[in-house]
Amino acid sequence: MERWRRGAFLLCRDWHAADDVVSVTVGRIFEKWRKVAAADNPDAYARRMLARAWADECRRSWRRELPSDDLPDGALPADHRIEDQQSLAELLDSLGPRQRAVVVLRFYFSLSVEETAEALAISSGTVKSQSARALTTLRSLANSPQA
Repeated sequence: MERWRRGAFLLCRDWHAADDVVSVTVGRIFEKWRKVAAADNPDAYARRMLARAWADECRRSWRRELPSDDLPDGALPADHRIEDQQSLAELLDSLGPRQRAVVVLRFYFSLSVEETAEALAISSGTVKSQSARALTTLRSLANSPQA
C-alpha cells in the first residue's frame, strides 16, 4: 500500500492528492474484487486502476479543495532525505502529466512498455516516445548548472 502511495505521489506531486487517489483505487478494487482476484496479475491490474484513478483526478481538478497557508506541524521520519526528494520533485514537475505518468510507471513501478501502455490506455509507441522525450528533458535538466 505504501508503494502505491509513493507512486501516486510521484504522479500527483501532492501527498493529499496521492492519498485520495490511493483511496479511490482501494474502493474500486473492493467494488471489483472478484475481477481483480481472477486476473492473471492482480498487482498489475491494481496498478492500472491506480494510474486511471490519477488520470480521472487530473480531469476533475475543479473539485479539489483550495490550499491553506496554515499547515499542521509534524515531524519528518529520520530517514527522510529532503534534498534528494526535492530535486526529484523539481525534475518531475518539469514534465507534463502524460510524460510523468509514463516515467513513474516505467521506472518507479518497473512496468514494461506494454504494461504501461495498457495501464494508461495508450499505444506502446506513445509510451516509447513519451519515455524518450521525458528522459531527454530530465537528463538535460539534471545536468544543467541550476539543478
